[in-house]
Amino acid sequence: MKNRYLFLFLFVAVVSFLASCSSGKKAYETGDYYDASLKAINRLRQNPDHKKSRETLRVSYPLAVETIELETKNRLASNEPFKYKFVLQGYQRINYLNEEIQRAPGAKSVIRNPVNYSSRIPELKELAAEESYEAGLVALARNTREDAKNAYYMFRDAQEFIPGYRDVAQKLDESLFKATLKVVVDQIPVPTRYNLSAGFFQDKVQEYLHNQYGGNPFVRFYTPQEAETEQLQYVDQYLRIQFDDFVVGETHVLQNTETLSRDSVVVGSVTMEDGSKVNVYNTVKAKLTTWRKEVRSRGLLSLQVFDANSNALITHQKFDGEFIWFSQWGNFNGDERALNEEQLRICQTTEVLPPPPQDLFLEFTRPIYNQLVPALDNFYRRY
Repeated sequence: MKNRYLFLFLFVAVVSFLASCSSGKKAYETGDYYDASLKAINRLRQNPDHKKSRETLRVSYPLAVETIELETKNRLASNEPFKYKFVLQGYQRINYLNEEIQRAPGAKSVIRNPVNYSSRIPELKELAAEESYEAGLVALARNTREDAKNAYYMFRDAQEFIPGYRDVAQKLDESLFKATLKVVVDQIPVPTRYNLSAGFFQDKVQEYLHNQYGGNPFVRFYTPQEAETEQLQYVDQYLRIQFDDFVVGETHVLQNTETLSRDSVVVGSVTMEDGSKVNVYNTVKAKLTTWRKEVRSRGLLSLQVFDANSNALITHQKFDGEFIWFSQWGNFNGDERALNEEQLRICQTTEVLPPPPQDLFLEFTRPIYNQLVPALDNFYRRY
């Protein structure tokens, strides 16, 4: 069996190695001349005299360049949006082939004068930045959140083509602000009559929403104080989080008494006529009484999202959590050999006091928090 698994492992390894060392012939046969050229170059970097790779590169490289040049020519002649972006990408692919050939002596001996469009790149970046910037302005002027998203991506493209292009940094901030869903989070404190604080739980939620949430870059959460400080002109949603109900420190004490016995236990020995001693076996018994104190704490959290304009309820979800603290102790009468190790341990334990109510409150909120976080992720991913 071991030999069989070893054979399979070696077979997979050899196939993977051969695939990585492809000459590019299959890609050439399917018409993917660019990929065929890259694979042939990579193989020649490892083995400069590999005949199949040399032949593949010889026939595929001119076709790859010709295909890309034809595509760029057609793009330039069209009225398609973002045509300069696509032309730039095409010339960059040709330049990448040139760079790869220069780094592989075996490939360089096949393609002695690879095409280089480096001189065209600055002009194309300028044109591509301009068309993206102008398209971003048009989208931003439509004054909708979805259009602002599109504008943000267009301005980001312009910034990548030419860093600092015009006032693109300002337009990025403007479009991001308009594209961002603004949510004010209202966490309702625990009523003071319970003499408990939900501060730790609320701080964890705020920390997640402000610093750890990454599900959607176009969603931002504000506290009411932040919204007031930043003087938000409008809010999209209100997110309300509050505890509908909870119980802390519900105590139950359970008592159990049972009679235990164990057979074939050595209880002594007798001396035989020949002087030898023989063990005497019998059944031993004990009466065991155990107590188990359980302190149960549980709660129900409500999550509501309201539309800020209509005050309509968008979603309402509830999450429950429970924590059970317990202590066990006991005693027995009779022969301790009738007890197992766990029973003996319980009898050696004394009653201990439960944690303070504030600690119990925190414990039952942990599973609630672990449900709340993915629920917020799933809900706001759609925006």
